[in-house]
Amino acid sequence: MQLTPEEQEMLAGRHGNAKRKAMELLVALGTIYGADRLIPITSAHLSGVSYKTIGEGGIDFLEEMARDGKVAVPTTLNPMGMDSQRWREMGIGERFAERQLHIISLYERMGVDVSCTCTPYLLTNRPKVGEHIAWAESSALSFANSVLGARTNREGGPGALAAAITGRTPNYGLHLDRNRRPTHVVEVEEGITREEWSLVGHTVGRKLGACIPFFRGLGNDANGLKSLAAAMAASGSVAMFMVDKVTPEQPDSLEGLPVLKVTRKDVEETVSRLRTGDRPDLIAIGCPHLSEREIKELAGYLDGKEKRSGVEVWFCTSKGVWLRCPKERAVLERFGKVLCDTCMVVAPIEGLHQVTASDSAKACAYLPGLCSQKVFCGTQRELLEMIL
Repeated sequence: MQLTPEEQEMLAGRHGNAKRKAMELLVALGTIYGADRLIPITSAHLSGVSYKTIGEGGIDFLEEMARDGKVAVPTTLNPMGMDSQRWREMGIGERFAERQLHIISLYERMGVDVSCTCTPYLLTNRPKVGEHIAWAESSALSFANSVLGARTNREGGPGALAAAITGRTPNYGLHLDRNRRPTHVVEVEEGITREEWSLVGHTVGRKLGACIPFFRGLGNDANGLKSLAAAMAASGSVAMFMVDKVTPEQPDSLEGLPVLKVTRKDVEETVSRLRTGDRPDLIAIGCPHLSEREIKELAGYLDGKEKRSGVEVWFCTSKGVWLRCPKERAVLERFGKVLCDTCMVVAPIEGLHQVTASDSAKACAYLPGLCSQKVFCGTQRELLEMIL
């Protein structure tokens, strides 16, 4: 792999310890994947934020990098394990809260925007077509590749941080034209609604695994596409997909590609797979984080109604979206908690809850392993009707 003189200086430690360690990591990754060089990036998005997922070992790494490390490009952060203001209401303990806030302070010291969301493209970090980026959140990077037309591999947390500090990433994988071509055609049966695209994504990821599916029969609804991206990333490690007339890159030909048809029966079977519990004690909506439009839709449906169930309800979103929706937030607060900068998957809900209901196939795929939960998967309307 060819390095520029400046990159060689970073690797030699002439620009500080953090850049040296970052370059060592990037060179190792580039060597493993056969990259010819490093390429400049315009932004980064980091995972490895919740104390639950990174623990003390992760803190040790961040403390070392924060001694002299600063990000070289605009960099955003994934959700943490709690709402920084309402963690007591979530049932979070003092020790967890203290360590979580320490993690955030380390990222902040490095110049990271600590808004903590899995949907940075709804706020300030929205890359343009063709830009090379280094994003680590699986659903966000898939959305960036597939809907926005940016270019990123499925980065790990340390690799994305290394890219942020150096402003570079290895030139391989989805940064290259030849690797951004569809491998399958997916035809979605008419009548499957946007609220079910998460289930479509889980179905495709489970059946096809890591691939680049080209979708026929879907529209351009941004909220549906973010749910689709999240579900496929969780069930099949899909880092890029294409949608007819939506994805900036459209293939010249689909001839010869295998075809997968997703039917109503497939969606129903996926629901059955993702229902291992039937009486939730937590209903969690917002994985990926709720958009402004989704919050307004939820509030519009609930306004004038009364909560009749005592089940705990979380509406998860980013602080940026939270600030835009004060009236709608007030409506939702009558039914549950509107939480910022966190989500049910990375919060320590094990021990506090046993059965979690969600409209997110991604969340329902992760909650059993990460949070020891039984899950109930349903549409937003189904979940809301459980509390009315």
